[in-house]
Amino acid sequence: MIPISDYPSPPGKPIVTILLIVLNVAIYLFVSLPLGGQPANPGDPVYQEYLKLVMQSLPPNVSPQQIIRSISAYDLVVFRWGFRPTHASAVTLVTSVFLHGGFMHLAGNMLYLWIYGDNVEHRLGHLPFLFWYIVTGMAATLFHAAFNMSSQIPLVGASGAISGVLGFYFVWFPHHSVRVFLFLFPFYVGTVMLNARLVLAIYLLWDNVLPFVVSHGGGGVAHGAHIGGFIAGLIVAWIMNLRQQRTRAR
Repeated sequence: MIPISDYPSPPGKPIVTILLIVLNVAIYLFVSLPLGGQPANPGDPVYQEYLKLVMQSLPPNVSPQQIIRSISAYDLVVFRWGFRPTHASAVTLVTSVFLHGGFMHLAGNMLYLWIYGDNVEHRLGHLPFLFWYIVTGMAATLFHAAFNMSSQIPLVGASGAISGVLGFYFVWFPHHSVRVFLFLFPFYVGTVMLNARLVLAIYLLWDNVLPFVVSHGGGGVAHGAHIGGFIAGLIVAWIMNLRQQRTRAR
């Protein structure tokens, strides 16, 4: 089930949403893509540390020479600027949000940000939207790290921050609709309009909570970050609603 668009759309231009998409795409085009095709520099300060980590988890049928030849310059960028729970820092909490593991990783994240970001940005305002995008992204990363404290594997991607946006959307736009592409071959293949909360509930429970429980918080996808970001967005939106209600009551 792939979301395509939502309805209704807010007035005005989602300036920050557009700038975030442009920034993420630019980093991929000018950093990830070119460095991904370049061999790593053995003189890089983190090269030996990265190589040691990889060798510890080397499958028995793979030779060390194969691994050494496959290490790219971008692998070292991810190792340095991605968030590693064993080497946590405030800097990598932020930088990890703007790095991606590949084109499909980037494309999926930017699709979700484009669909859901405009309504949340319109409700919050431009600068508060950017602020909460970063904060919920940090919360998502920390939630993931809480279940992987001994992990040296770097976490990258905007999905935790975008999940925060989805949490806001879930609280604030319960009556919106989302057009999704359904691939239920051979029963049905096509697009349908579904309630936004239903789509987001499926995203949270089926796509993330279930795999998170089955994998005990591990796995190749950071489901914990998605869950943590979503919960952070839910809580902040709910608190904002309470404050507005109290203000109106006064």
